[in-house]
Amino acid sequence: MKRPLCMLSLAALLFAPRAAAQTAPDPGLLAEISAVRAVDNHAHVMSVAGEGGKEDEEYDAIPCAGLEFVSPPPLRLRPDNPVYTGAWRELYGYRHGASMSAGHVRELLEAKRRVMREQGDNYPAWVLDRLNIETMLANRVAPARGLAPPRFRWVAYGDPLMLPLSTRSLRTNSDTRFFYAQEEKLLARDLAAQGLRRLPPTLDLYLSRVVAPALERRRRDGAVALKFVAAYMRPLDFADVPRAEAARVYARYARAGEPTWAEYKRLQDFLFRHLAREAGRLGLVVHLHAGGGCGHYFNLSGARPLLLESVLNDPALRRTNFVLVHGGYPFVKETEFLIEKPNVYADFSAQTFLLTPRALARVLRDWLEYEPEKILFGTDASPATPEVSWEESAWMTNRTAREALAIALTGMLRDGNITRERASELARMVLRENALKLYGLGPP
Repeated sequence: MKRPLCMLSLAALLFAPRAAAQTAPDPGLLAEISAVRAVDNHAHVMSVAGEGGKEDEEYDAIPCAGLEFVSPPPLRLRPDNPVYTGAWRELYGYRHGASMSAGHVRELLEAKRRVMREQGDNYPAWVLDRLNIETMLANRVAPARGLAPPRFRWVAYGDPLMLPLSTRSLRTNSDTRFFYAQEEKLLARDLAAQGLRRLPPTLDLYLSRVVAPALERRRRDGAVALKFVAAYMRPLDFADVPRAEAARVYARYARAGEPTWAEYKRLQDFLFRHLAREAGRLGLVVHLHAGGGCGHYFNLSGARPLLLESVLNDPALRRTNFVLVHGGYPFVKETEFLIEKPNVYADFSAQTFLLTPRALARVLRDWLEYEPEKILFGTDASPATPEVSWEESAWMTNRTAREALAIALTGMLRDGNITRERASELARMVLRENALKLYGLGPP
């Protein structure tokens, strides 16, 4: 049936404000959001080059660059995305518009190297100043040159401590071969730090001689959080396994042999909960990669946030604060309900480069209308190529995040859900104050 024109006009009037609210941010609110000195909950920042110009290789425990790639990366992450010329212009004075010709890129790289030489160890902080980021949480194997507090806070890795036994039988494809080999190297560093050449013979000794001092060392060296990327290697369903059962598996294979997956999973499950409990005792926040990840063999169904429900509901772990890194994307509705738990938070890093501002705004609005105190700003800034490295990544994702937040809050404001004053308050919470409180970095 043909609808009367007046009804169609009325529908347009009713729905136009909501649509506009989701596409055009209020200019004043966007300006205010752009001026907030933010705390970036998740990034992979490179240190200043070492002796002889050696480039940093410890910006990630399992860098995706080490995988065998066939498919191109998501559209917004491709180095030929002209959006990056905006970063070049604002950071290094690039004067060639949207051109990315070889000659212009060579000129850009020379300008970038010149700034690096001039700034020296201050270069990473110089980048943060231009992005209006006060503090960046750096996910790294170890602290490094140019990344000192208070501008940078270290997020250490906990996965190596969860993998003491041989993983050879678990290396079933090119992705897991690379990941487990990386974790094995990192565990060897923890053993060496304790003067050990081999694993202790019992689980109790492993916990006391390796795990406990490793966690203490991470905290002493400045870590504010312990990161787990287990979802790249296994499902996130960490069961509550009795210590005696885990001890039997450990003792059987500590000296030799290959545990089955079922056996190793039980030991890993026990160790994860032990590590999470100890992290809480030491004041370290636990970061968990949840949702999609890189690699052609990534098991998305094993990375669903709801698989963590028994962990997040464990009374023994309520003193530990958890952050669902990347907000579990694409399972953002699961995350929305999980952050209602008193010790669960979520950042929207990675969504900042996978989604456009309008698409990200839809996620943020749902979260903001549910648990705004639990949302954390994050860029997931990461290196790719010399011309599009962590700096350009941070520029693009920082810009996307702030615009998306402005769009979401503008929609809520225009729909009468919040006042202008409350919109400003929510913006400061997401960009800064929630993180300051969670990590004890100072008064909001």
